[in-house]
Amino acid sequence: MYLETPSNPLTELFDIEVLARLAHGAGVLLVVDNCFCTPALQRPIDLGADLVIHSATKYLDGQGRVLGGAVLGKRDLVMDGIYGFLRTAGPSLSPFNAWVLLKGLETLRIRMEAQSQSALELARWLEAHPRVSKVYYPGLPSHPQHELAARQQRSGGAVVSFEVEGGRESAWSLIDSTRMISITANLGDTKTTITHPATTTHGRISDAARARAGITEGLVRIAVGLESVKDIRADLERGLGAIAVQGSGIGAQPRTSQRR
Repeated sequence: MYLETPSNPLTELFDIEVLARLAHGAGVLLVVDNCFCTPALQRPIDLGADLVIHSATKYLDGQGRVLGGAVLGKRDLVMDGIYGFLRTAGPSLSPFNAWVLLKGLETLRIRMEAQSQSALELARWLEAHPRVSKVYYPGLPSHPQHELAARQQRSGGAVVSFEVEGGRESAWSLIDSTRMISITANLGDTKTTITHPATTTHGRISDAARARAGITEGLVRIAVGLESVKDIRADLERGLGAIAVQGSGIGAQPRTSQRR
């Protein structure tokens, strides 16, 4: 059984302990993608998971320097099964990339704590903003699985998604009008990033599949970095202000190739 919690981009949570019991009762392994939380905020193996995977490119590195991944678990599962396949098939890290990731791990806890704190502050601000219709963040009491997040995670994490009225044009207008935030589908950097999931991370699935998954055209995802929250908020305010301009028929000049 494979699950991602929190999910990308709506930060849906799944009860790892309950799913571990279900999986083991059926005689299968539970594999948890822990990319959003990292070991600093969530420990799936302590909750019953058999294997944990990470896109080390993201928070484990923390500065967008290298590509990498990690599979963690009991020695017999990793060394007797996965390691043999990887050694034969060939997908392995270079020594330099491995060293960079190890250096990134040295600051993982303090980065995740600081970025999560900023994300919570930003989520509260967005939830009160008149041009934002909905905010997805496990650290907010309004999140459907807020109680589970409080029990399963150390904090809500550093990813905040929100919806704006006006669909794709409004979302693009917001994104294109920011200046400091980096427009990219990647996440986990010390620099705040922003993306439009419907045309990037989920752009290759059908409209119907996106609708079933709750990925609306007005959805925007923010991966909060280490900049001042005031600066992040000011940049987003510029973008949210552009929605009103766009709605009045005055066009804003795009600054990226976001509209591909």
